[in-house]
Amino acid sequence: MKMYPMSLWESGESNGTVSLKGLFDSPQAFEGSHSGLGMDGLIFAICRGGWPKAVNNKTARAKLEVARDLFRQICGNDISSVDNVKRNPLWAEAILRSYARNICTLSAKTTIYADVSSTSSMANTVFHEYLEALEKLFIVDDIVAWNPSIRSKTAIRASSKRNLIDPSIAVAALGASPDYFNEDFKTLGFLFESLCVRDLRIYSSVYGGRVSYYRDRYGLEADAVLHLEDGRYALIEMKLGAHGVDEGAKHLCKIEDLIKAFNVKNKQMPLRLPSLKIVISGTEYGYLRDDGVLVIPIACLKN
Repeated sequence: MKMYPMSLWESGESNGTVSLKGLFDSPQAFEGSHSGLGMDGLIFAICRGGWPKAVNNKTARAKLEVARDLFRQICGNDISSVDNVKRNPLWAEAILRSYARNICTLSAKTTIYADVSSTSSMANTVFHEYLEALEKLFIVDDIVAWNPSIRSKTAIRASSKRNLIDPSIAVAALGASPDYFNEDFKTLGFLFESLCVRDLRIYSSVYGGRVSYYRDRYGLEADAVLHLEDGRYALIEMKLGAHGVDEGAKHLCKIEDLIKAFNVKNKQMPLRLPSLKIVISGTEYGYLRDDGVLVIPIACLKN
């Protein structure tokens, strides 16, 4: 069984008023929601991570120190002990730091390697051995692409999206603190997406869920495509602030329209339509839009 860090529901930041399974089973029952987690609290949760010890510590400083200590432990000890191969802690730090800078992007592994090798003499084969060790440790947790037949194969991005098991590791690798993200909203947006992916994976794991993403070269995207083992799926965009909700909803509706158009031309082998279209936000209120897209604060979700 794969063990994840704690979700916002498990750590107490999410009020759990919106059940993910409930949305799939009865989407028409959604009547809106209200999150009590403000932006400062959300930023702190991203930086602290879902580590049980961090949640139980008394002071904010002690809570934040857990992810930093974990980062040091991964690079200084775990990356060597996982398969009894001595490795350079500084090289491990460089890889995780580059991953943190590229989290939830489609940066190629060659880009990560170029970033790392610019300040070290690491060979390409050694770089991939380090990555494999980080995957064995369940620290690197990339997001695979969803490749439906609604576009030509050359149009759909197929590479994995870079991600870590918990966004707090990225924050620790960057040497950042909650105050830093009051200025760097762009990086915060990517870390928020990583947090949402973490929680979606946790909430859906009970139902055999798997998370991928969709993006094509025309700019159409869904940050996450959540598939359940019974075939139902949700198209999901993650938007930290309210200003991005309209754009995210338009993307989801456009993907649904592409699937409908594909099914008109391929009646013998139609694609299943999404059961849900969701924009997960860092905002206060959840609601149903006129286009059928659900806007749900991350701090309202549970399994």
